[in-house]
Amino acid sequence: MKVLLLKDAKEDDCGQDPYIRLCHPEGYGGLIFTSPRAVEAVDLCLEKDNKTEVWKHSLREKWNAKSVYVVGNATASLVNKIGLDTEGAHCGNAEKLAEYICSRESPALPLLFPCGTVKGEILPKMLKDRGIPMESITVYQKIPHPGIQVNLNSYYSKQGVPASITFFSPSGLTYSLKHIQELSGDNIDQIKFAAIGPSTARALTAQGLPVSCLAESPTPPALAKGLRLALQAPRC
Repeated sequence: MKVLLLKDAKEDDCGQDPYIRLCHPEGYGGLIFTSPRAVEAVDLCLEKDNKTEVWKHSLREKWNAKSVYVVGNATASLVNKIGLDTEGAHCGNAEKLAEYICSRESPALPLLFPCGTVKGEILPKMLKDRGIPMESITVYQKIPHPGIQVNLNSYYSKQGVPASITFFSPSGLTYSLKHIQELSGDNIDQIKFAAIGPSTARALTAQGLPVSCLAESPTPPALAKGLRLALQAPRC
């Protein structure tokens, strides 16, 4: 559903490209990663600018002297691969991570938040309300997969209306809902809609769709458990 597009070396909203920010850990109190895409974008940014060796020999150590906050084990694993230690991985979503950050000593310097062009506003708002400085930097862009309509058409033609559909992000819902509605027709009411996290659940609700399953944590076992319960529940 998401295609990673690194920004070219041009100015972003704050007047600096991503690598320039990463080159100055002394100006920040730490890092925040809320998605694997952001980590992949940072890694590719280092490769694109041939700065991998600089990262390994100096920058990585300097960032490791600060807090590196992450949402979920998948994001933590990717951050570990670029050589950074993490904290907050047990937080299943951005809201819980914000609560965790707010429970720590407030940094004097802003936290650097690499993110996509479309990001949730809950974490930035919660940190702002608590007086914790944060600086966002756009490192990737979300766009719909070019084959989404063809793939959905193929599924429906072979399998019919699905018993359940799981969304892993609000953007996934945005890019696919119209096609799902057209293909499902009057049978859309029989589908159990599931969300991997609260922001996706809110997006479903905003579209007037019932949330039959909200995973307790963003992990396959938690999602599978929630789906089993939802599919076993009697229909109204």
